[in-house]
Amino acid sequence: MRAIWKGAVSFGLVTVPVRLYSATENHDIQFRQVRASDGSRIRYKRVAEADGEEVPYAEITKGYETSDGQMVVLTADELAALPSRSSKEISVEKFVPAEQIDPMLLDKSYYLEPDAAGAKAYSLLREALRDSDRVAVATLAVRTRMTMAVLRVHEEVIVCQTMLWPDEIRAADFGVLEDVPEPSKKEVQMAHLLVESLADDFEPNEFEDDYAKAVEELVARKIEGQEVVAAPEAEEEAGQVVDLLAALQKSVERAKGGRKGGGSAATKEAGEQQDSGEAQEDEDSSSTTRTAKRSTGKKTAAKTPAKKSAAKKSTAKKTTAKKAKSSDSSEADDETLKAG
Repeated sequence: MRAIWKGAVSFGLVTVPVRLYSATENHDIQFRQVRASDGSRIRYKRVAEADGEEVPYAEITKGYETSDGQMVVLTADELAALPSRSSKEISVEKFVPAEQIDPMLLDKSYYLEPDAAGAKAYSLLREALRDSDRVAVATLAVRTRMTMAVLRVHEEVIVCQTMLWPDEIRAADFGVLEDVPEPSKKEVQMAHLLVESLADDFEPNEFEDDYAKAVEELVARKIEGQEVVAAPEAEEEAGQVVDLLAALQKSVERAKGGRKGGGSAATKEAGEQQDSGEAQEDEDSSSTTRTAKRSTGKKTAAKTPAKKSAAKKSTAKKTTAKKAKSSDSSEADDETLKAG
């Protein structure tokens, strides 16, 4: 990395010589404007709006447009005469609780590297920030303009994050939020269950810029002369769920479906809570069914002895008749033998 600024951090009477490095870099896909027929680059010329003539860079200066549309030309000498902050110092003004800094105020992030001579003081400031759970609010000059910044600890490095001015944060003026109906208790409970179903630790490496990857693959295929085939369109659901409660329920079920293949402990616990509720309902239903069966069984048992008794009597009568008939048959057979 190349240092973009060199100066010092001062807090109290302690001074820490440091170098400033950009902590982030832009990986957005960059396209060029070209002529479609042959890919020739499109270049822009600096031309004057009044007559369309091209203006050499040396003749270009700055202008300030007033609210009524008047353009005031400002020369380099006039701008140089203005009061400016050219100090190479990051001056710590105060140490404040980290939660008091609204993330919307944060702009760009820079790493601070200490000089060898200031390594001990750098370590002292780092540990003070880490142990106090506070951030240092500082001022510094960037391109001659004073700006606010906060110093915080990231792993083992002090990070300087420049801040926007409060008037640079736009107000969220949405009239539709003035008359929003209150959600029902059931909807709130289901929303909490959905949050727990999707609760997990943040792992930034789990996410991927799929658009950048797709562009790179497209370019590689075109270079190799392969045919470019349109990606299949995502399947859309048959109908949109209008009922908020039904949508929440469906979302929880979908989260549970994803949980079967893995997921966090919080996700599993949330699912188990819902499963437990459903199991309890099933248990109550089964208990009711068993009770009804036992009741039916008792009624059947009460009727059975009478039927069995009647059946026994009928069987006894038939048995007696058979014996009598068998006896008569035997006597007839005896008489026949005697006669013979």
